[in-house]
Amino acid sequence: MKKIALTSLLAVFAVSGAHAANVIDGNPLYLPGAHHFYSVSSLGSHSQTGRAWTLAEEFGYGITDKLAIELEADLSEHAAFDDYAWNNLSLGLTYRALDMGAWKTDIVLGYAAGDAGLSYLANGREVGALAGHMHGKTKWFDKDATYYTWTAGVRGGYVASNWTVAAHALFNYFGEESFKWNADAGERGVHFVALGLDAQYVICPHFSVLAGVEYKGVLDKEYQGRPGDKVENAGLWTGMLGANYNIDATKYVGLYVSADMDHQGGAKHDEWDVENGFGFGAKFGIDF
Repeated sequence: MKKIALTSLLAVFAVSGAHAANVIDGNPLYLPGAHHFYSVSSLGSHSQTGRAWTLAEEFGYGITDKLAIELEADLSEHAAFDDYAWNNLSLGLTYRALDMGAWKTDIVLGYAAGDAGLSYLANGREVGALAGHMHGKTKWFDKDATYYTWTAGVRGGYVASNWTVAAHALFNYFGEESFKWNADAGERGVHFVALGLDAQYVICPHFSVLAGVEYKGVLDKEYQGRPGDKVENAGLWTGMLGANYNIDATKYVGLYVSADMDHQGGAKHDEWDVENGFGFGAKFGIDF
């Protein structure tokens, strides 16, 4: 299954020699200050063809210096909108539970509704038409084609003067009913975990490089993978490399490349399969 890879981009900004986690530069531990809004817009290509793209928007607000709310939405298209899908509309809440100097820990909660054709093991978003799930154009929140995802977890790490290392662990439930959390895979409900590690290195006040890796794994004994397959220990590994340019204290742009390795059935059945090709993308972020 091919992926559209839209992952977090990291940038650099130095304030009096310190790399602040509440300055919008793509830092994986970024949290907006109290009464600050932020916007992060992303555009990414499919890993196999330049004819498939996803446009995504994340918009957030700092309620306090420790609490922020986020709203995200995205649209995928293929072949000049011959096929397209509204992927997800999600609402998130982040609370900074630990803020001891360079050490940060956040509690993360989320709820999302989106196209049933999209894989919960996809890295961010994928075009359902290319994955064999969706043909033509999908309706916005069609009752028969909408799935729901609940998320709860933590992220945390260390923010130094010129580098940041952050990890996250998120538990997710993906199902066809919004408030039915205990459905098994046979009832089209899936429990999965996302574990990741991101690193950012500041080259100079305007440039940084970054790397990240994430594993998503199904916790249920079996999961319905590609058509006709039931897979045990299904999962997805994603790796990402990127570079960012910090325009000023409130704006950044970045470019990235990513690759996937999955275990979801198909021609190779229970083998881990390295996807052919790469995903490419760009991102712009602003704090105001």
